[in-house]
Amino acid sequence: MATFLYKLGRLAFRRRHFVALIWVALLTLAGVGAASAPAPGTTSFSIPGTEAQKAFDLLEQRFPGMSADGATARVVFKAPSGEKMTDAGNKAAVEKTVKELGGGPEVASVADPYTGHAVSKNGTVAYASVKYKVSGMELEDSTRDDLKEAAQHARDAGLTVEIGGDALNATPETGSSEIIGIAIAAVVLVITFGSLLAAGLPLLTAIIGVGIGVASITALASALDLGSTTSTLATMIGLAVGIDYALFIVSRYRAELAEGREREEAAGRAVGTAGSAVVFAGLTVVIALVGLSVVNIPMLTKMGVAAAGTVAIAVLIALTMIPALLGYAGRKIKPAGEKSRLLGGGRPPKRPGRPNMGTRWARFVVRRPVAVLLLGVLGLGAAALPAASLELGLPDDGSQPVSTTQRRAYDLLSEGFGPGFNGPLMVVVDAKDSARPKDAFAEVGAQIKGLKDVVTVTPAAPNKAGDTATITVVPNSKPSSVTTEDLVHAIRDKGAEITRDTGATVLVTGSTAMNIDVSQKLNDALLPYLALVVGLAFLLLIVVFRSVLVPLKAALGFLLSVLAALGAVVAVFQWGWLSGLMGVEQTGPVMSMMPIFMVGVVFGLAMDYEVFLVTRMREAYVHGETPGQAVVTGFKYGARVVTAAAVIMIAVFSGFIGSSESMVKMIGFGLAIAVFFDAFVVRMAIVPAVLALLGKRAWWLPKWLDRALPNVDVEGEGLRAHADPEEEKELVRA
Repeated sequence: MATFLYKLGRLAFRRRHFVALIWVALLTLAGVGAASAPAPGTTSFSIPGTEAQKAFDLLEQRFPGMSADGATARVVFKAPSGEKMTDAGNKAAVEKTVKELGGGPEVASVADPYTGHAVSKNGTVAYASVKYKVSGMELEDSTRDDLKEAAQHARDAGLTVEIGGDALNATPETGSSEIIGIAIAAVVLVITFGSLLAAGLPLLTAIIGVGIGVASITALASALDLGSTTSTLATMIGLAVGIDYALFIVSRYRAELAEGREREEAAGRAVGTAGSAVVFAGLTVVIALVGLSVVNIPMLTKMGVAAAGTVAIAVLIALTMIPALLGYAGRKIKPAGEKSRLLGGGRPPKRPGRPNMGTRWARFVVRRPVAVLLLGVLGLGAAALPAASLELGLPDDGSQPVSTTQRRAYDLLSEGFGPGFNGPLMVVVDAKDSARPKDAFAEVGAQIKGLKDVVTVTPAAPNKAGDTATITVVPNSKPSSVTTEDLVHAIRDKGAEITRDTGATVLVTGSTAMNIDVSQKLNDALLPYLALVVGLAFLLLIVVFRSVLVPLKAALGFLLSVLAALGAVVAVFQWGWLSGLMGVEQTGPVMSMMPIFMVGVVFGLAMDYEVFLVTRMREAYVHGETPGQAVVTGFKYGARVVTAAAVIMIAVFSGFIGSSESMVKMIGFGLAIAVFFDAFVVRMAIVPAVLALLGKRAWWLPKWLDRALPNVDVEGEGLRAHADPEEEKELVRA
């Protein structure tokens, strides 16, 4: 592989005009596609195999005019202080608003609060339910505008009016912190390279790669049902890995220049060595992201595949566009150790001959491996303790910022009707195989009324055929609570008894039940997914490092860092520690997809640092250094770059903590803290300590396995055949 990439790097350097033209053309093509595509909407939930989905599908069949997947809106009214919603003036304003709400072509039905018993007991709060013929993704902007305009007319009449439901989804905003994250990345690159031009290359290529990836996602969003979160995730990961991959190749290029090589040769060797590490690091990220498909939740699969595509683009750009841009830059890119004049180049070093910080740190760890190992493991263990209290759920309107109308509508409904009113359960009774359907419907309602945590059970509403009915159940607890989850399971347990007695099938659905089923499905898939991703990456790393213990150590270190990161997420988003600093307005259960998502993404990113740092150690060991010396050499050349890469990745991920969407905010924080733990505690402390303790055993590989494995030559041993013998002698003497 090193030889192939070496030739590719030299070709891109020589044919830089052609390479640059290809990438600009791809960016333009993707941009045109995105500009002409319909605007993306929110990703629809579909969870094959769950009871909630089966009930949803049954409603589609038995209630064809019901528009079970149609968008909904709850327009919530509150009377001025000292007045009631039943007062004549307030009632007239609401009835006028209801008439306005029912006038749109996409509106299926509107329920009047006064005829539908939707006025609170104290008379201060009422709501009108609006049902649409199409899903939230398919709603026209004019329909949303009509909804907002009708609400505003009621406000003008003196009422407090807020809108909940999925018909008026807020567009997530990342805020200025995302720009700050990129700015921090730029500063780190300038400090690392000592050159504005060299620092600009990784940023430029990362932005181009993300531009192609996100534009492609936008172009396909309508056809593939990709929501806004999909492109946000692709941006987040694409920026981080795009900058990192380019950073490693540019750093190796400058190191090759410092050894006296010609620029084209240096570009070829940089792509042949660091580029090999980039390929395998990218493969681990792609495996982790594509592996999310084993969960069998379409939304998660699409997010993973889209982000994996952006990572693949980042790898290709690093291997081709970086050497092309290096060719354009020419002598403006200085060898390693030299700075541009603008940043202090030409000045003598303050302490010539002093080892760099990476070398000094590695020597310290090699001298005291046991102390460093214990401190690192105990520290991560302490950070992981809150993970034992992990509670999982999915965000609802109650987790939205208080500045949104959805959250204010949620709070008004809780105030007027109780917290469970925001998450009613829909019980679907299939009595097609029952001898007495009406009796079955009545039996289901009576059984549910006797359960704990039930406030209201509506009479059964059968379809025209009379073989299926829906019953709405309002819990006493909020949608994301454990008590509501227990109620769902209790209804399903009663359903099994009713089926034996009457022959009718009882299914529980609705957004609350759907969220519970998603959480359970994610929990059930976590261990198989972990085994698949870690297993495949373990085999890949055996090929890269030609060792059994190094990949094993890498996997165990990853588990430590991801558990510590989950502990930090629980402490902030569930317990409320530092919630004000992070902009967390509402604590509650951790998003149910967070553990499996972090396992996938963090594992891929963690292996980046493992590959980049340890391949340098492997390279030194293969070329004759002792295991301890190889650790020091790896840190001498890799620590500064890995540190810069980690800081950049943390800065990029932290930028998304400013998002108004709770899921994006949590993902940004979780990934940022996970990278911090993995890069600075696991890879920078635990890894060298373990390698120092293992010595030569770290690089042990059974002979039969050594013969069976393909030789991918990540160390670039095959590149010696492409070097001039006299040049190699000069380099050795130097």
